[in-house]
Amino acid sequence: MQRDINEWIGKRQVTEDEISLTLVRRAAAMADLDPDAFRRGSELPPHWYSMFFTPNARASEIGHDGHPRKGDFLPPIPLPRRMFVGREVDFIQPLIVGAEARKVSEISSITPKTGRSGQLVFLQVKHTIELDGEPAVVERQNVVYREAIQAGTASEVSKEPPGIARVPAFDWEHELTIDPVTLYRYSALTWNGHRIHYDADYARQQEGYPACVMNGALTLHLLISEAIKQANGMRLAKLGARLSSPLFLGDTLRLCGGPLLSERGVHTMGADAIGPGNRTAATVQLQFNASEH
Repeated sequence: MQRDINEWIGKRQVTEDEISLTLVRRAAAMADLDPDAFRRGSELPPHWYSMFFTPNARASEIGHDGHPRKGDFLPPIPLPRRMFVGREVDFIQPLIVGAEARKVSEISSITPKTGRSGQLVFLQVKHTIELDGEPAVVERQNVVYREAIQAGTASEVSKEPPGIARVPAFDWEHELTIDPVTLYRYSALTWNGHRIHYDADYARQQEGYPACVMNGALTLHLLISEAIKQANGMRLAKLGARLSSPLFLGDTLRLCGGPLLSERGVHTMGADAIGPGNRTAATVQLQFNASEH
């Protein structure tokens, strides 16, 4: 397997897109912001980039799980369950609402491992979003593929013991309940057909989860949004994010973070998403620059 899938390392794909005003306003509505506050020429909030450049796989190219079938751009990793586990991002210049842009994607690495749940393969894809031919956002996205489970059994990741929330106490916190409308709207905005996010029978019977699974990218989106509110108007420059355990529809989610720290002109903040039982679902480290405005 390793020799064959390694042939995909270095493979590239170019996706063109428009930073559509319609999509931006729908994203604002999902976030309970005023949609009309965004117009052509507005700067896109930096972390909203991930809602664009989605793969437009034809209906005939969709696999059983709702994802595009592997073997074209993504390598034909022979493990059926896929989960987004983190990203590292550099924000170089803002994307502009109404602008045409393109994303250059490249397979960076493919790393097989063995864990408690069996065979794993970690995939990293580097995405460079360009505006007028110049880099605007560079993301290194990390995904893990897992073995299938027997129908009706529980997934290993749904049985993990609670994590320990970071101490000392957080400086800020926002609590919410994962609701079906927000989960559906985010999947629609990002053209994400993965069935674990909306098909409860599939999530339980085929992938062993207790309920529909919270989209990990949405968890990060909400957490980063709260962190930016605490940054005193500074511009997001970098972030590193890691997802460590899944959340499910109906869970209570706490978005928490520490203070904005400044040392030698570098401004940083840590933030955690905490689920039931004080389980740490996601962690983000953010770096900010002083705003130019």
